[in-house]
Amino acid sequence: MKNQVAIHEQERVDDLLTHELGIIQSEEVFSFSMDAVLLARFARVPNHGKILDLCTGNGVIPLLLSTRTKAKIEGIEIQPRLADMARRSVEMNGLGDQITIREGDLRELVKETGHGVYDAITVNPPYMPLTGGDVKINAHQAIARHEVHCTLEEVISASMRLVRPGGKVTMVHKPQRLGEILTVFRQYRLEPKLIRFVHPRQEAEANMVLIEALRDGKPDMRVLPPLIVYDKQGEYCPEIMNIYYGSKEGRA
Repeated sequence: MKNQVAIHEQERVDDLLTHELGIIQSEEVFSFSMDAVLLARFARVPNHGKILDLCTGNGVIPLLLSTRTKAKIEGIEIQPRLADMARRSVEMNGLGDQITIREGDLRELVKETGHGVYDAITVNPPYMPLTGGDVKINAHQAIARHEVHCTLEEVISASMRLVRPGGKVTMVHKPQRLGEILTVFRQYRLEPKLIRFVHPRQEAEANMVLIEALRDGKPDMRVLPPLIVYDKQGEYCPEIMNIYYGSKEGRA
C-alpha cells in the first residue's frame, strides 16, 4: 500500500496477501470471497491491451489482475458506494495509471466505449435470479447476489458487444446454471473453450464453475481437472495455498 486515502466509518483495510496489496471493505456491503480470487487466477489475460471487469464490486479482481499483466484494466460497478471504495483502493495501492473504475450500468457501457474495444473481459455476476419471494438481505448484498440490475443474458450480451473478435470472456458462476450459461454464451457468439469445476472437498459436488469463452471461436471445449479447496484435514489444498499465498518456495 503506497498512498494514504480516506477510510470511512465501518470500513477496514484487508490484506490481499500478494504484492503488498490492500483493499477497502465493509461489513455493511458485500465483500469479495473465494470465487473472485479464483476467477482472477483462472482468467488468461493478455499482457498488454485492455481488460474490463464487469460487476467489479470493490475492485478486487482488477487489483489482483494487476499483479499478472501490464494491460490497462477497467472495472464497472453500478453501486456508487462500492465504486467509491474500489477507486480509493486503486489510489491506496498506487495503481491509478493502470486501473480505472467506472460507476455505471454495464448494459449501457457500449454507448460510451464503442463495440469490441476490450481484449478480455472478466465477470463475477450475481448468481441468483430474482424470485417472487422477499430478498432478506440489505440492498448492497441483494444487488451483488441477485439479478436486480442485470440478468445473466444481459451480462453475456454486454460482454459480446464489448469484447473484440477473438477476445476472451471469463466468468465464475454456480454449476446449477451451467446449461443456461453455455446456451446463452453460444447465442451471443461466445464459444465456451475452458471449464473448470471447483469442489469444496474431493467427495463433494462442485459449488463453483469457471468458464472461458472466445468471441467467434470454433467449437472445441476442454474440461480441466477439478480444483479441490479443502483436504481431508480441513486445510487448504496445495493449489489453493499457491493461489492465495504464492508457491511454497516463495513462502519459505
